[in-house]
Amino acid sequence: MSSIVLRSRTISNNFSSKSISQRGLCSGVVSSSSDPSKGTIPSSQSILSDQSTPPPPAPKVAPQVSGGKIWSFVKYGLIAGVTGTTGYAGYLSYIPAKALESYLDLRRLVEEHLLEYTEPTSDKLLPDLHPLEQHVFTLVLDLNETLLYTDWKRERGWRTFKRPGVDAFLEHLAKFYEIVVYSDQMNMYVDPVCERLDTNHCIRYRLSRGATKYQDGKHYRDLSKLNRDPTKILYVSAHAFDSSLQPENCVPIKPYKLETDDTALLDLIPFLEYVARNSPADIRQVLQSYERKDIAKEFLERSKEYQRRVQEQKQQGRLWRR
Repeated sequence: MSSIVLRSRTISNNFSSKSISQRGLCSGVVSSSSDPSKGTIPSSQSILSDQSTPPPPAPKVAPQVSGGKIWSFVKYGLIAGVTGTTGYAGYLSYIPAKALESYLDLRRLVEEHLLEYTEPTSDKLLPDLHPLEQHVFTLVLDLNETLLYTDWKRERGWRTFKRPGVDAFLEHLAKFYEIVVYSDQMNMYVDPVCERLDTNHCIRYRLSRGATKYQDGKHYRDLSKLNRDPTKILYVSAHAFDSSLQPENCVPIKPYKLETDDTALLDLIPFLEYVARNSPADIRQVLQSYERKDIAKEFLERSKEYQRRVQEQKQQGRLWRR
C-alpha cells in the first residue's frame, strides 16, 4: 500500500514537472512570436558575444597613401576652382553682351514706334504732279487764324468763323495754283471744316496732323515731304515761321482774331497772282528779298514805285521826242 502511494507521488511529481516545463516552453514560444524584434536582437547579441576569437585589427594606412589622397583632393580642388572662375568670368562677359544686345533691340523697336508719331506718314505726302502742270506753283495754306478762326464759349461750345474774303481768295487763286491745306489739327476736324469752307472744291488736297513732324513738343509742316519742287512752294500762315521747317518758303500773314474789317487775304492776292504769272526761277529768293516784312504791303509799295518809275521814263521819252 505504501509502495503504491510512493509511485503515485512519483508519477504526480513527474507529471507536474513535465507540465511546468511544457508551460515554460509554451510561454517562451508565445512570447517570442508576439515580439519578434525582441527575440532577434538578443540572439544576435548573444552570437556576437559568444565569439571566442577577437576581430582582426584594422590595417594601418601608410603615410604615402594618405599623402596621395591629399594631393588628389588638392588637384581636384584646383581644377574645380579654375573651372568655376572661368565659368563665372564667361557668365559676367556673356550677360552684359546679351543685355546690351537686348537693350539695342528694344531701343530700335521703340524708335520705330516713335517715328510713327513724330515723322510724317509718308515721304511723299502728295501724288506726283501731272506732266502738264510741272510749271504750276503749289500754294500751301494753314487753317487756324489764316483761313478761319475757331472760338469756344461755355454757353455755346465751339464755333468756327470764316475769314473775310476767303471765298474770293480761294476761287481766284485756284486758277493759278495747286492749293493744299496743311494743318496741325486732327483729320476728324480738318475734313468737315474744309467741306464747309470750300464748297466750290478749290482745295485739291488736305493734310492734317498725321502729315506733320513732331519736334520739341510742336507739330511742324515739313514742306520737303510734299513731293513738289521746293522752288515752287509758298506756305501762307499766320504763324508761318513758327510752324514750318522751311522758313525760306514762308509767306507770313496777319493772324485773324474775328476782326470785321480784316482784308489780309484780299491784300495778298496781287502778290500771289504776280508770282504765278511771272513764274520766277526760285520763289525762295523772291521771298528772301522781303526779309520777313508784310509782303502784301511791301509788294503794294514796290508796285507803286515801279509804276512811278515807268511814268517818269515815259515822260522823259516824250520830252526827248519833242
